[in-house]
Amino acid sequence: MNFDLLVHEAWPAYEQHSHDGWLLRYAGGVTKRANSVLPLGGPADLDGAIEAAEAFYGERGQRCVFSMGPNAMPGLDEELARRGYELVDPTVIMAGSPGAEPPSHKIRIEDRPWRGWLETWWAVDGRYGTGFEEAERICTGVPAWYGAYEEDGVALAVGRGVPQGDTLGIYCMATSPEARRRGLARAVLRALVRHGGTKSAYLVTTAPNQAAQGLYRSEGFEIAGRYHYRVR
Repeated sequence: MNFDLLVHEAWPAYEQHSHDGWLLRYAGGVTKRANSVLPLGGPADLDGAIEAAEAFYGERGQRCVFSMGPNAMPGLDEELARRGYELVDPTVIMAGSPGAEPPSHKIRIEDRPWRGWLETWWAVDGRYGTGFEEAERICTGVPAWYGAYEEDGVALAVGRGVPQGDTLGIYCMATSPEARRRGLARAVLRALVRHGGTKSAYLVTTAPNQAAQGLYRSEGFEIAGRYHYRVR
């Protein structure tokens, strides 16, 4: 699988520009995934391509970010490090053919995110200032399913499943702090996998998050790749 493209397609920036084989992505500064260079090709003029990327993000008041995934241009990571770009957010890609075990809790699944779903995800993962509207725009940029465990109308655990051919991308897994250690994230994950009905699934999580990796491993996922960002 080309995980670089799968992640790009599942978390789409609403502004995208191509430059010499690279894709420059912008979505209001909300998440590095949607606000970074996807450098899958080798530009004819490397210096010019880097300068164009820096100008693109500078015009939008953003730091220049490169997504360094499994298929990034060879040698680019070292060149960016030489130019003073910092390595941040090491991330693991986990994939597998998880069994369609039934969830232990009733999970609501809809074709669009509702206000309670968005508020819970944003409360847990909203590290991006005032970007709530941009986040909703990214989420709804492609067809997806939105799952949540609710109590008294309040979403306590949420997740997003993106159908991508014969695989399912799992995103936005988040559980309210007061509702953790109850198996709710596992229930949301299982419900999305069963609903998707695909042969395989994948997800991403930060490399230091061993607890999440343990949960996903117990559900049939294993590390299949890694990526990080270079930022200046």
